[in-house]
Order: sequence, then structure tokens, then C-alpha cells
Amino acid sequence: MKIAKSSRHSKITGDFAESLILYWLSKYGFECAKVDHTGIDIIARKPNSNMVMGISVKSRSRNEGKVNDPLLIKNDNFEKAQRACDAFNCKPYFAIVVDQIKKIRAFILPMDEMINLYPKGRRSYQWRMAPKYLETYKQNSEIVYVEFDYATHSWFTKDKIQNKY
Repeated sequence: MKIAKSSRHSKITGDFAESLILYWLSKYGFECAKVDHTGIDIIARKPNSNMVMGISVKSRSRNEGKVNDPLLIKNDNFEKAQRACDAFNCKPYFAIVVDQIKKIRAFILPMDEMINLYPKGRRSYQWRMAPKYLETYKQNSEIVYVEFDYATHSWFTKDKIQNKY
């Protein structure tokens, strides 16, 4: 089924991803807050630790045929995250959230681990989403990896909309 996304879907996807990461961190005892700062979206302190994370959240919503496409991150995002973390005395992290039609995957990892996994390209970095890479992420102790399976059991149809209004 072809889906026509709303004109604000990218913004809504980003807000959802930030809220999802905040929720998940909070659920596991992290003190965290959403921030409006160039380079990072969340500041979080690990439970029973002095370690503070400055997290840049990147997200995508994939359509049929694009599910395994990599998530591209412009190289300047790494410098912006590092500058923000230097200003707030925290360690730079990235959180990646990808909606792959019936599954939402979220990853949280240190920025240096991201760069170790895949060197930056000329213009952008590629976070790979093909099945063989997902398996590698599951085995990497530096990566928090969360999957959410979902299904839409009922949705608006032409008949439902016309009959109600």
C-alpha cells in the first residue's frame, strides 16, 4: 500500500524520535531533558554515575522499497555535536530511530563508536540498516538496540470518513 505522508512528517518524525529516546532513557532511570541547542537534542545522566551524555537524535520514516536504505548524517553534525558537548561538559552520543513500516528500531551509541564502525564519507555518514548490519549492532556492547514491532489493525477508509461527516 502506497502511503502519502503529511507535509510535516519529517518534523513530526524527529519530535517522535526525541520523545521515544527520552522515554526509554527515563524508563531505565536516566535523568534526562530535551534541549534546544545546535548539535544535541537531549542531555542525560546515567543512573548512579557522573557520566553525562549529549545526544544528537537522527530519525527517518521509511516507505516500502526503502526499508533497508542507510540513514545519512551530514558530516557537520559530528562537529556540531562535539562543540555542544564541549560547552556542556558531556560525552557525545547519537541516537538513531528508524520506522521501517512494521518495526521501529532505535540505537544509542557513543559518537566515537559510530565513527569506528563506519568512517565518514566526503559529505555524509551512513548508518546502515540492512539485516547483516542489524545483526552486527546486536552483538556490539557499545550499542543500545531496541526494537518495537507494531501493526495497524484498523485505519481510516473512504467509507469511514464519508459516513461520519
